[in-house]
Amino acid sequence: MIDPAANGNFDLDACLRAPVHLSGAIQPHGYLVSCSLADWRIRHVSANVETLLGMLPGELVGQPVNEFIEEDVLSQVSDAIAALATGDATAQRVCTANVGALMTICDVTVHAVDGLLHIELEPQPTRGDTRAPTAIAQRMIAQLGQDDVGHDFFRQVAAQVAGLTGYDRVMVYRFREDDSGEVIAEVAADGMEPYLGLRYPATDIPPPARALYLRNRIRIIPDASYEAVPVVPGADASGAPLDLSQHVLRSVAPVHLEYLRNMGVAASMSISIISGGRLWGLIACHHRVPRRVSASARAAADLFGMFVSMRVAAREQERTMERFDRAQRLREAMVVRLAQARDFDQALADELELVREVLECDGAGLAVAGRWHASGRAPASRDPAPLLAWAAGHGPDEVVMTDRADDWNTPALAAPGLAGLLAINLGAPGEWLFLFRVEQVEEVSWAGQPHKALVATDDGQRLAPRKSFATWRETVSGRGRPWSGSDRRGAERLHRVLREQRGRSRARDPRDVDGRYQRQALHDQKLRLDNVAMLLEGLVHLDAAETAGISARIDRLEADLHRLMHQTRPARLLAADGDERERVLS
Repeated sequence: MIDPAANGNFDLDACLRAPVHLSGAIQPHGYLVSCSLADWRIRHVSANVETLLGMLPGELVGQPVNEFIEEDVLSQVSDAIAALATGDATAQRVCTANVGALMTICDVTVHAVDGLLHIELEPQPTRGDTRAPTAIAQRMIAQLGQDDVGHDFFRQVAAQVAGLTGYDRVMVYRFREDDSGEVIAEVAADGMEPYLGLRYPATDIPPPARALYLRNRIRIIPDASYEAVPVVPGADASGAPLDLSQHVLRSVAPVHLEYLRNMGVAASMSISIISGGRLWGLIACHHRVPRRVSASARAAADLFGMFVSMRVAAREQERTMERFDRAQRLREAMVVRLAQARDFDQALADELELVREVLECDGAGLAVAGRWHASGRAPASRDPAPLLAWAAGHGPDEVVMTDRADDWNTPALAAPGLAGLLAINLGAPGEWLFLFRVEQVEEVSWAGQPHKALVATDDGQRLAPRKSFATWRETVSGRGRPWSGSDRRGAERLHRVLREQRGRSRARDPRDVDGRYQRQALHDQKLRLDNVAMLLEGLVHLDAAETAGISARIDRLEADLHRLMHQTRPARLLAADGDERERVLS
């Protein structure tokens, strides 16, 4: 084996980010016919299409599609495309129909994008699945009950998918903050190696693959030993590779097929779990021998996966709101006390314990006015210079964070056992609030050695997956509980509150002759209004009643603002001739 680091021409990051949607090929268990939406003439076909339609690929390109596919089928295709929302390129199962000279029974799936209509045809087994996908999904959903979204819920999810598809192993796989994955539930047939509780490195599912899981909620590989079938021609009219992102039959990366074979998996299917627009996890299915799953069963699995996604998203939103409400109550209590304080900086130092509760951390430190204040688990050193240097190294960022001790914890700080650090600027380069989280030493069970998730082959030009998935245990240290997106947003809210209150406190100080803190306070208020405007722009999903409610609240706010403006005392201006004139601000 070649050490990737020793090969100057080897770019691991580029390999992990390879555009897998431009494979230029499909899997051989189906056929592709793509035509122009403008004239319905064939523009692309799969190289195996002669088996179905009785003509060579080169002879089909340029021909009207209705000469090879029945009009009643094309009518249903046209209706399905017309019913899609503008910009929706999601593949839709349309019907089951007889196609070609031999009247082969095929499941028909279609989608339209960039002026092309893509028709994917999958021959059905001798005995087709006649069950309605919606009825199947409803029965599966009813079996889940109303259990909380926890271990029992996810095990039921795995059991329902196993019952539908008949796969040997069905797992619920959750992505972590660092994009590694963990098997949190599993149902497996006798003789299958258990994967429950195992961790997988982020490189197992690289960014392009994760992006496709967001766009394609279902991905199936009936036979991991297949030979890819090229698309003819492989480029579009502009000469660019044909984008196969939404194709059900799209051929997957060869390295992924090798990965499956190394696991002893001959067939697989995945169902995406999506929460808040991000890929939360997968329902991953494995089988020891090749296995087909009908389009009807896949449609039911897709509906079931959407329901699971809704339950996961709802529970995550509940937890986020619970944390937000608690943090908001703590912030409000802190603001009341800070607003009454004569010395804001000292008052903030006295509130460090409450600050720790707001952002759920183990310690806090305040560097202000050349002094250092600490609460809870904080560095023993009273010299914050290394922390200030670390924060300053992030440029203009007003909130910076890390969960790795190696990023900041130097011997000079004398901070053993601390790993997570979040810093909030208070308005000046040397004035920061620091929050700390303790190190979490964790025993992790990996599916194979994570540091050899991908290794270079002898020619140094291709990646091959690891061959062993035996449990590999590692003690992970030097890291704290990861800061989440919710933590960052909470820190940004706290930043605005502290800057605003500190500005008001300084504005009351008679020594503030230049009024710079009043200007800072006005600037902070403007930032808050700008943030509100951005939030309003994002509320496009609300219905008419919710929109009307928000509009009414905005009207009341505008009325209050106008009333305050009219109550403002007149500003006196001196005219050039010395006469005193009065201008009312309105």
